[in-house]
Amino acid sequence: MTHRRLPFLPVAAVLLAAAGCSSTDAAPSVTVPAPPAEEKALCLALHKALPDSVAGESRRDPEPRSVLTAGWGDAAIVLRCGVPRPAGLESEQADGVEVNGVDWYSEELEDGARFTTTYRRTYVEVTLSDRFTDMGPLTDLAGPVARTVPPRFTRNP
Repeated sequence: MTHRRLPFLPVAAVLLAAAGCSSTDAAPSVTVPAPPAEEKALCLALHKALPDSVAGESRRDPEPRSVLTAGWGDAAIVLRCGVPRPAGLESEQADGVEVNGVDWYSEELEDGARFTTTYRRTYVEVTLSDRFTDMGPLTDLAGPVARTVPPRFTRNP
């Protein structure tokens, strides 16, 4: 019985070694949203307006490639456009921040934070690694969001 398994040991060893040697050049993986067509068109416009760098991090889009996602750094900053409305927005304890005319709902994560636009015709989500302790990435992304994703309604001054 032991002799039958021996031929498989080299194959198993090669597979285990290959699995342990993943490339650091591999793009991070994210779930691609599935918004309605009107929202997807807004996301396409946003995708075209996104900067090459955010908070000093170079553009490095996640896998699978999509006009609904973008990334900078090694998954340090990940943007998803057309995400569902966050459930936490219903809470009276919901936290928010306004950055350069764009309102964001904020959520603390175990390894960083997630910010989702509010009062826009589609929801844009930005996840930041815990390296970021300021609003720098949102400052860089607020302009493209404001230019391409219109408000749901106009505010009273």
